[in-house]
Amino acid sequence: MPVFRFEAMNSQGQTIKNEVDAVSEEEAIQKIRAQKLFPTSVKPKLGRRGLQTGPGGRRKKSFAIGNVSSKQLTLFTRQLSTLQDAGLPIVRSLKILEGQLKPGVLKNTLITVTDDVEGGMTFSEALAKHPKAFDKLYTNMVRAGEVGGVLDEILQRLADFREKARRLKKQIVGAMVYPIAVITVAGGILYGIMTFIVPKFKAIFVELDVTLPQMTLMLIAFSDFMRTSWYWIPAGIIAFILLIKGVGATTVGRYILDKIKLRIPLFGNILNKAVIARFTRTLGTLVASGVPILEALNITKDTAGNAVISRAIGHVHDSIREGESIAEPLAQSKICDDMVVNMVDVGEETGDLDKMLLKIADQYDEDVDLAVAGLAHLIEPIMIVILGTCVGFIVISLFLPLIKLMNSLGGS
Repeated sequence: MPVFRFEAMNSQGQTIKNEVDAVSEEEAIQKIRAQKLFPTSVKPKLGRRGLQTGPGGRRKKSFAIGNVSSKQLTLFTRQLSTLQDAGLPIVRSLKILEGQLKPGVLKNTLITVTDDVEGGMTFSEALAKHPKAFDKLYTNMVRAGEVGGVLDEILQRLADFREKARRLKKQIVGAMVYPIAVITVAGGILYGIMTFIVPKFKAIFVELDVTLPQMTLMLIAFSDFMRTSWYWIPAGIIAFILLIKGVGATTVGRYILDKIKLRIPLFGNILNKAVIARFTRTLGTLVASGVPILEALNITKDTAGNAVISRAIGHVHDSIREGESIAEPLAQSKICDDMVVNMVDVGEETGDLDKMLLKIADQYDEDVDLAVAGLAHLIEPIMIVILGTCVGFIVISLFLPLIKLMNSLGGS
């Protein structure tokens, strides 16, 4: 069995050097951790063959496509924060985490980042070369941590920020699973009624030569459409999606669509609060990390996720550059309610703007949680009413001619 030489830290912070037998480096790391040690360097003993390495003993990049998942990046950020807090050099920390990662996009990216840092680049400069994995917010916060000498704290804040954003997204998606499932099943049932049940009633009506009311004629016409031209429905949905994407690809179109999103009944209020929570948390985190306010606003504008909010943040940025406070242009933009503006104003006066912004974000996150839970409960009766109306329309449309026929037979 191959032998790996390792260096690790014990719970007292002492460096331990030893060897371990393992089939792979991953198994070696697991065995070291099982000894309640934190591995800092794991290398194969000389003489081992078959290890995939490149120049200088570095691992080769594996073939990988796609993007870095939010969960994976958050875990990496938190682990890197822990290693930096323990006092390890950044290159050594990156090598440790790189060795623990499974082959994929993030591992390939870290190999390049580590090489760049070893070549003399700063960590933030190396990250900036990979915008698909590390966005502008990430790289700028890391840069602020490097300048202030508090990289471990900045990485911890970044991990917390990403975890909260991911939790909110997961909650919203989870709340939509049930209604989507119900609508899908109900749509399948209604399709079956339209294509199998209604045609049988149509044949009966034709055979009995019954004069059909307008409701029944509408139902039969829709049934005929579903049986012969059903493909126009998915085609129309696809065309609508492509149209929305095409409009959203333009600056004006995206602004209009984002404005419409904020005004959609029920969903618009939740989306608005979620965007404001993201804006205030991002800005608060950047300010707390020592990023200058104008640069922080530029970063926040690019990561707001809504063109309406981004444009308003841009106006706030321009006003501050001309010497105004944050609260006044924020109030004029009308993207936030009075509570947010007042808390920002108090934060500026007391010098605790970052704390106030994070408090606003916490409050709005809580409001979004409650709103999403309330919406989930509200959607259920709304769906019941809609489905009940559809079923009622079908039943009445089918039985009206039969009732009319029975009345005419009784009268004769």
